[in-house]
Amino acid sequence: MEKITILWADDEIELLKPHILFLIEKGYEVVTTNSGNETLDIIKTQHFDIIFLDENMPGLSGLETLKKLKSIKPNIPVVMITKSEEESIMEDAIGSKIADYLIKPVNPNQILLAIKKNLDNKRLVSETTTSDYQQEFRNIFTTINDKLDYTQWTEVYKKITHWDIELNKSSDNGMIDVLKSQISEANTAFAKYIEQNYVKWLHSSFPDRPVMSHTLVREKVLPLLSLEGPIFLIVIDNLRYDQWKVIQPILEEYYRTISDEMYYAILPTATQYARNALFAGLMPTEIEKIYPNLWKNEEDEGTKNQFEEELFASQIKRFGKNFKFSYTKVLNLFFGKKMVENLPNLISNKLNVIVYNFVDMLSHARTEMEVIKELADDEAAYRSLTKSWFEHSPLMEVVKYAAEKKAHIVITTDHGSIRVQNPTKILGDKNTNTNLRYKLGKALQYEKRDVFEVKNPDDVFLPRINVTTSYAFANENKFFAYPNNYNHYVNFYRNTFQHGGISLEEMLVPIITLSPK
Repeated sequence: MEKITILWADDEIELLKPHILFLIEKGYEVVTTNSGNETLDIIKTQHFDIIFLDENMPGLSGLETLKKLKSIKPNIPVVMITKSEEESIMEDAIGSKIADYLIKPVNPNQILLAIKKNLDNKRLVSETTTSDYQQEFRNIFTTINDKLDYTQWTEVYKKITHWDIELNKSSDNGMIDVLKSQISEANTAFAKYIEQNYVKWLHSSFPDRPVMSHTLVREKVLPLLSLEGPIFLIVIDNLRYDQWKVIQPILEEYYRTISDEMYYAILPTATQYARNALFAGLMPTEIEKIYPNLWKNEEDEGTKNQFEEELFASQIKRFGKNFKFSYTKVLNLFFGKKMVENLPNLISNKLNVIVYNFVDMLSHARTEMEVIKELADDEAAYRSLTKSWFEHSPLMEVVKYAAEKKAHIVITTDHGSIRVQNPTKILGDKNTNTNLRYKLGKALQYEKRDVFEVKNPDDVFLPRINVTTSYAFANENKFFAYPNNYNHYVNFYRNTFQHGGISLEEMLVPIITLSPK
């Protein structure tokens, strides 16, 4: 590792020899000068990691030197050292983008701390994060192998998400690989848990079940109607919990997070099923039976989610609620801008529902477009792209407007997605659907260890194409591939984000309540 090189400019540099020797003993290389002009000459020919600059030098003052220095080397951190605590000097220095400032007389430990804060900060944070995760690793491992309930699984996933975000800020690829392995182990155990419990959750005789897609509005949204003021229910299609965590700090400039929870998306974890269930407050076959004109099956022509507003209205009526609401679906930037223009007309409603499809479009675009694949190469990049979008999206305008009007916000989604890695072969007839994470059809053939199979769709309230229809849900990070043209298919879809199956990332999704500051 190369030595950190320091330039120290002070007209009384001879008096600072003990400090300089202290830094040299600590392994730093120190170059000294006693004037501003000489400082500017030196930085043109030598590289420095950090500069200590005396504010009160004869000739070219510290502040004058700082401004010229920043025009030559704008990215070098500069620590201003001054005898004066005068506010105007500090404001001038801070306005010129100093990294830190110290008041004379300084002691060696202050200098050392300034170096570590500005140069070693990332490394120290990385080392601390790695050490903390090493301590947590055993706890998570032990927990995963316990008999967890649905609440404990959400806590495990929250911990894993936290470490995924934190470790990806570090440069410790070894620990990142350990975490990936732990996520895989967790998903293996979670898939078994879902297979053992999912069917019984869906039957009314079983009281101990999590909040799910079809109970979300009843259990988590309608109770909020007692709050004073309007409510915005924002459904961001395909928003993973980790993506929520990176946009949370942006929202918290305007809002306080009242509850940060997860609910369980139904199977298939796909928009057609999960989002219709959310808006209807019913499982798919219940929608098909009660509102046959508002449900479309896989083989039907047309958009499968075109009746969400009607389904939501029917759910409200079914629960005996009577309030004014709006429904807005945003499919592209044009619709987003129209929504923002219409905000003054929405604020008088008790509830405003906004469905935003960007993250889902991003997921599909990443599969099809090479440029998006490069921009969102892995989970960390996918999060970063989502954060960048949100900061500059019409939704950010909604957040600001809602905050001004003291409106509450609920943010949720219909399902998440997982980056698929491992193909598993499947065979089906020509009517089998095309989704990579779930299949429905007759005479499906697959590796049983790789799927959660549902022979009787009635057990999970899913439609039949015919009397022999069955469902197969891929678990962990697997994706279905047909034997024909297998290698091309696998190479094209491996490492893409998909949804429809069973994983922590797809099934455990955020439901967030925000209160204006």
